[in-house]
Amino acid sequence: MRQWWQSRGVDSEPQITDDVSAFKLAFRRLAAGVSVITALHPDGRPAGFTATSLASLAADPPMATFNMARRATAWPAIEQTEHVLVHLLGVRNRAAAETLSLDAEQRFAGDHWAPGPLGLPLLNDVPAWMLCRIVGRYPIEQSATIVVRIEEGALGAPDVPLLYHERSYWKPGDRV
Repeated sequence: MRQWWQSRGVDSEPQITDDVSAFKLAFRRLAAGVSVITALHPDGRPAGFTATSLASLAADPPMATFNMARRATAWPAIEQTEHVLVHLLGVRNRAAAETLSLDAEQRFAGDHWAPGPLGLPLLNDVPAWMLCRIVGRYPIEQSATIVVRIEEGALGAPDVPLLYHERSYWKPGDRV
């Protein structure tokens, strides 16, 4: 007799895991666009992080959301600021994505950024960036959903989108 998983084209019995493991394993298989969110701490130090949770929310007014852990080193800046810069990354920005994933003290070492609108850290040579005003912070368990309204932005040179999938960076069709 065929098992339920065999009738769905699976050759071997699937691994059944706990909720946290199932979540991590499943979402590693979901390719996501890579963005970077930057802000300033109240004392003026730059803050930022690499994100795969950016999503459009509405076109009129232009709004987006992103999620983050409230234990993240950038959380105090996001929690206390009014504005952030959202950067959409292309394949040429892989090094910036990796740098903004490092230890917080190393994220802004180097010349991959400069002060941008409102003095916020603006990454160099990104395909697009948006200045956003935070209109909502919604704590959920140990994380938060942040809602932003886009106030201005700019397009850089076009590039193929940078994707994150199975714990690696990719371009559509190929691993980079």
